[in-house]
Amino acid sequence: MEQMIVEKAEKWLNSNIDEDTKVAIKDLLSPGNETELTDSFYKDLEFGTGGLRGIMGVGSNRINKYTVGMATQGLANYLLKSFPSQPLKVAIAHDSRNNSRLFAEITASVFSANGIKVYFFEDLRPTPELSYAIRHLGCQSGVVLTASHNPKEYNGYKAYWNDGAQLVPPHDKNVMNEVAAIKNIDEVKFDKDERKIEVIGKELDERYLSAIKNLSLAPEAISRQKDLKIVFSPIHGTGITMVPQVLEKFGFENVHVVKAQSVPDGNFPTVVYPNPEEAEAMGIALKEAAEIDADLVMATDPDSDRVGIAVKNNHGDFQLLNGNQTGCLLIYYLLKKWKEHEKLNGRQYIVKTIVTSDLINEIAKTYGVECYDTLTGFKYIAALIKKFEGNMEFIGGGEESYGYLISDFVRDKDAIASCAMLAEMAAYVKDQGKSIFDFLLEMYVEFGLYKEKLISITKKGKSGAEEIEKMMFDLRNNPPKSLNGSTLVKTIDYQSSTARDLLSGEVTKVDFPASNVLQFFTEDGCKVSARPSGTEPKIKFYFSVNKKLGSKEAFDEEWAALDQKIDAIITALNLS
Repeated sequence: MEQMIVEKAEKWLNSNIDEDTKVAIKDLLSPGNETELTDSFYKDLEFGTGGLRGIMGVGSNRINKYTVGMATQGLANYLLKSFPSQPLKVAIAHDSRNNSRLFAEITASVFSANGIKVYFFEDLRPTPELSYAIRHLGCQSGVVLTASHNPKEYNGYKAYWNDGAQLVPPHDKNVMNEVAAIKNIDEVKFDKDERKIEVIGKELDERYLSAIKNLSLAPEAISRQKDLKIVFSPIHGTGITMVPQVLEKFGFENVHVVKAQSVPDGNFPTVVYPNPEEAEAMGIALKEAAEIDADLVMATDPDSDRVGIAVKNNHGDFQLLNGNQTGCLLIYYLLKKWKEHEKLNGRQYIVKTIVTSDLINEIAKTYGVECYDTLTGFKYIAALIKKFEGNMEFIGGGEESYGYLISDFVRDKDAIASCAMLAEMAAYVKDQGKSIFDFLLEMYVEFGLYKEKLISITKKGKSGAEEIEKMMFDLRNNPPKSLNGSTLVKTIDYQSSTARDLLSGEVTKVDFPASNVLQFFTEDGCKVSARPSGTEPKIKFYFSVNKKLGSKEAFDEEWAALDQKIDAIITALNLS
């Protein structure tokens, strides 16, 4: 193994790479750097179904201009095979991370050197705008350089197909195979052809923002509530390029951008993780919100595909809403307004993932709108949109991990449009003398009180992977008979695509791609999902419980009871 690593490092050293990289590799090969050498070269950074993501640095197992170049060459090779008689076009965007601009330029150079036309954003832009650009410009593919909400040491490379969505079968595996076939850096065409590269920016921005503006369902409420106090933080990311602009376009005049986090910075100096799912990342925004008594707090991650929000609760304190709560509120608002505008005619639908709150299903059912479930990952939501295109109308959808989509002109989660619609929702309820939290409680009283919780268990290394594998094996072969005293009535194993009714013994097929996910359902409506992460050494457990809520006043007591119920289930599964 050690000899193989040294040989791989020397192969890089003897290839057509720059002097700085050669010096860095020589340093890794010197005595005392064995651990770092191993981490950098013991394997090739895998081009997975979502592209590349990893720590930046020198070596085959790191994100650098050469691994980015090899990924691009593989994708270019697949595009040339897939569209042999068409002039090829791609769009490229990047976020605020360190080296994102450099990696975007490398990507553009390789595509152009392969004779492919490149639309290159003039500066950092949100991921959803890249998705929009692919379809608007008639591209066959696109790439955004981002590691989403990962720590500052990371960067990544997300590849898209001609529908503006991330790669799904068969393209994902086919591109992976083409990338894996690039065995040497010298196979990559790095010589940029300037004639093939066109810079894009302001005009496309305006078209994208106008498309979002057309989503507005309550312009009169906004005109009456234009002074709604909104605090927004881009957490040093791309949100600064679009969110203030779209809020202004919608008519909001009292938007407070968190100054300390407004400048794009790949070091993310004010947070530990640039992730709006983390309370710590929202801290500065919450402090400013308290100072001005804001109506709504919003924060986006570095590439602006996710948004977290905070609102004042029924005790007057600012409270972070989780991804399920925000997603449910968005769907509730959209369907309520679509019904008011008499736009529901039986052809509309909603999409969510299997681990996202089933409250969305209940809301959709009440409004007579079909709700479809998909596997985790927004590319599966996009695949359904493509499947139904021209026959049914997509209203919106999302996943519990803070990603939402409204309408279908973008085919990935879109925090820019989500921020606009969340602000409009806040104006709509304030126009009725209510707060967003009042709206949340109304939803719970009408459809049921649903509470979800996610726990992630990290198991590092080869032994950790084996532990996770054993946990899934045991759950498959020895599932619990009951959870917190309630009998198990159904299981779904997405790996074998089967659902089992435990009362009748009936086994049916479920129409999903094979995936290593298990779900357990109890007699009293609890749902537990187990899913090993595809990108991290983790296994994730999703818990969902629900009950009727008789009145808004009973919320605190009933919420606490559901919390205790989830804790009891976690204990019963020996996960605490």
